[in-house]
Amino acid sequence: MSSEIDSATLLSRASQLIDLALKAGADAADAVVVRSRAHSVSVRLGKVEGTESSESDDFSLRVFLGKRVASVSANPGFDLTALAERAVAMAKVSPEDPFACLADEANLARSYPDLQLFDPTEVSADALREAALATEAAALAVSGVTNSSGGGASAGMGGMVLATSHGFQGSYMGSRFGRSVSVIAGEGTGMERDYDFDSRLYAAELDAPEDIGRRAGERAVKRLNPRQVDTGKNVTVIFDPRVARGFVGHIAGAINGAAVARKTSFLRDRMGQQVLKAGLNITDDPLVVRGPASRPFDGEGVSGERLVMIEDGVLKHWFLSTSTAREIGMETNGRGVRGGTSVTPASTNLALEPGDVSPEDLIRSLGTGFYVTELIGQGVNMITGEYSRGATGFWIENGELTFPVSEVTIASNLKDMFMRVTPANDIDRSFGVAAPTLAIEGMTLAGR
Repeated sequence: MSSEIDSATLLSRASQLIDLALKAGADAADAVVVRSRAHSVSVRLGKVEGTESSESDDFSLRVFLGKRVASVSANPGFDLTALAERAVAMAKVSPEDPFACLADEANLARSYPDLQLFDPTEVSADALREAALATEAAALAVSGVTNSSGGGASAGMGGMVLATSHGFQGSYMGSRFGRSVSVIAGEGTGMERDYDFDSRLYAAELDAPEDIGRRAGERAVKRLNPRQVDTGKNVTVIFDPRVARGFVGHIAGAINGAAVARKTSFLRDRMGQQVLKAGLNITDDPLVVRGPASRPFDGEGVSGERLVMIEDGVLKHWFLSTSTAREIGMETNGRGVRGGTSVTPASTNLALEPGDVSPEDLIRSLGTGFYVTELIGQGVNMITGEYSRGATGFWIENGELTFPVSEVTIASNLKDMFMRVTPANDIDRSFGVAAPTLAIEGMTLAGR
């Protein structure tokens, strides 16, 4: 993949769009170009099922006219003047939005670091195919694995060019490489499925196909012959890191400024109060070198900085973009994400920081409990915090994982779960949301 994105050409085109919008009557404007290139190969049972390649350059122009705002998008080859005039015409008939605006000029990034987000490694279609086949073959070689749901390998790049009418111009690129496989163990009604994958910014840092495949196969086989367990209250549940990342995602959703502004977060009135167990920290850092969700500036041209969102269990920050911050009477903290023609706040490299105990010792300390490897369903109410999810995993007896468990439901309230969580020390920061193994006390388990 070439690291060149013609940033000078794209910035020139974006600046032209802005000038034309101002000429057409806009008070302010910004233009963004999102460029993406992706190649992937999917295989099943040793045969290639599909190959895909995609390229796109998506242009978006956002114009402001008084308190009115409008946005338009287009593909390459559009008429610049026509697009700018259409955006302004749309703004004239749009309802007023008292909070929509460009980021304050004082908040714009004047310089930004090279975060080493781009790996120019060229991965051929043949190499992708061989990696996908090797990943699946390793999974199928595990004793007890009987079928495959498919494997895959991918390589891609994406970047953003942003220009604003009040002087910001910037661009950056990122790469992404991946391998994955999903397989089935057992026969008939006793079949069980599991998967594994890896995704990295740099191709050389990917786990070997053989390791990914072996882990997927072993996970599927371990799930064979599951049982139900008795219904119980005050059960300690341990979340495998794959599941724990989703739990941290719920925390991120609850402290998103957009949810606070809409009054759809159960933590909306808890700023400055304890919301997590004392001693726990949630960090968010957009400037991690080679970070999976790093960016030198946000979707509005604002540089973010590392924030301890929740410190020693106390809520310190919301995720904020400019308009969301204005709506709740605060300042942006550089968490604006461009989604099509809109800007909304979101996390970057988010982590529930690890504790001191190993996952093995955490499990041993329980005696009895439930180790969750997969959750099913969407039973989370972010307004009330009510939590109820189908779950599979392994029963913990005498401090050890014993037999596989399925067809049970775990339930509680996120407010209580946040106050009863204990992290292990095995965090993997190669994901945009990172979490170690987590133990959560006092949950209800509905079984037989």
